[in-house]
Amino acid sequence: MAASSVGASKKPYGKTMIFGIVSVALYAALLINQDSVTAYFSKGGVYAFLPIIMAFIFSFVHGNFTGYFWTSLGVEASKKKKEGN
Repeated sequence: MAASSVGASKKPYGKTMIFGIVSVALYAALLINQDSVTAYFSKGGVYAFLPIIMAFIFSFVHGNFTGYFWTSLGVEASKKKKEGN
């Protein structure tokens, strides 16, 4: 019983750090290489998909970091009660 209660309260500090570092690295790489990124993204053709793909990558990484960050702080979404029960 004690082992199950320990696992239930475990915070995702490791995942928070990993996604935080990857998020910072992505933003740093984007800002450092602005000219290259702009040159590729403005070529047209299949290169037009690069901004969309990058937006999904940034959204995934930053979203996971944010979710794990709030979970690490103990902030969770409230559970709605089912009516009629």
